Amino acid sequence: MMNERLISFDLKADFGFFKKPDINDTYLTYNMLHKPALLGILGAIIGLKGFEQNKRLPDYYTLLKHVKIGIKPLGTDNGNFLKCFIGYNNATGMASKEEGGILQVKEQTLIQPAYRCFLLLTDEDETERILYDYLKSYRAEFLPYMGKNDFSAWWDNFIEYTSFSRFSYDRNYRIDSIFRNSEVRVSDFIASAGRGRGNRANSQSMYIYIEKLPVSFNEELFQYEYGDFVYSPNVTFNKDTKFSDSDFYVVKENRVIELF
Repeated sequence: MMNERLISFDLKADFGFFKKPDINDTYLTYNMLHKPALLGILGAIIGLKGFEQNKRLPDYYTLLKHVKIGIKPLGTDNGNFLKCFIGYNNATGMASKEEGGILQVKEQTLIQPAYRCFLLLTDEDETERILYDYLKSYRAEFLPYMGKNDFSAWWDNFIEYTSFSRFSYDRNYRIDSIFRNSEVRVSDFIASAGRGRGNRANSQSMYIYIEKLPVSFNEELFQYEYGDFVYSPNVTFNKDTKFSDSDFYVVKENRVIELF
């Protein structure tokens, strides 16, 4: 039987940028840290190689893709980080098809992004043992960055949870992390919150943040595969409200998170 460890740490930066790949003239960022990006950060910390050639997945992904992770944003406004646009000009003539043209690009940037990252690790895997040691001792082989090498990142508040278990829907609950849900209906959240709070839910105090995020790479097409994610930590769900797409765990102080 594998000896599993659940840990968390708070990942922070002054700025962040997780590029959406489907827009070219104005670069937009995902608001939430997603799993492929987190695996890249973890790979940098323990010195694994990144993308080196086309049609070959990086070492960090092949060695860490099986690790279950959870993500909780910190310090947001109803799930949203403050953002700004930064403009870039390239007047070398090399970046535009028009002779002597200037390429102008706007890039959306996250301001002070911060995320609590949960990892479920095992002692049997050497890479995971190394990752545990580096995170616990706050060491890194390569400087981690928040999606772009201009935006260096750091982490603190390392926690190892002494007990955790899968959530069995045996009580009303709140979900402390982002979680997967393929069929999100606002009415379900409001109704669930009302039942969980004795039919006295205050809709002004509740919020529902929804974002489609990368969850993995398609290993034939070398493109992102996506999932629908929800973040709504102040909604109480009735124990009869079950999300079949999600894999929930109970951690410290009866908090429920999803590991995926």
